[in-house]
Amino acid sequence: MLKVGVLALQGSVSEHIDMLSRIEGVCPVEVKTSEQISEVDALILPGGESTTMGKLLVAFDLQSSLKKRIIDGMPVWGTCAGMILLASKLLPEAQTHLAVMDICVKRNAYGSQAGSFETTALIPSISPQPIPLAFIRAPYIESVGEQVEILCKIDNNIVAARENNMLATSFHPEVTDDDSVHRYFVGMIGKS
Repeated sequence: MLKVGVLALQGSVSEHIDMLSRIEGVCPVEVKTSEQISEVDALILPGGESTTMGKLLVAFDLQSSLKKRIIDGMPVWGTCAGMILLASKLLPEAQTHLAVMDICVKRNAYGSQAGSFETTALIPSISPQPIPLAFIRAPYIESVGEQVEILCKIDNNIVAARENNMLATSFHPEVTDDDSVHRYFVGMIGKS
């Protein structure tokens, strides 16, 4: 049984737990401590408020243990705010958090809550069928490093990318009925 954690400091934790519970062979767990970080096979950094999540990582002394696990190869997936936590560079200029993924992320790129939207897209490496994409006060990736694979663009903006054991999406698959991205992420375990 694979233990897939969801960082449970703030954000869309229960929605990711629900999605993971649909996948056979996966035991979803909420992660709040360094000890729990060391016990999971993979970890999702959920959407939420990235500045708050970054402060809580420091306040609960999780930042260094999480960063070490990611550098050592643990699969990690950042959705929306989670993508901001992974980014090595942020626009507008802001302090980075984990800075492990070679991406430059534009925060709140689609504007305020009123700029939130849904669409569908074909992401061949994730699903043979178009999947729903929900963008909520979403960022997007402005640029990527040489080792980063771009998985999806919407209106020429990068909204999904992968670098080795790290997956980042601007959108929130956990608020749709489609578990394709969660299944893709689970498939990364053991292949990183």
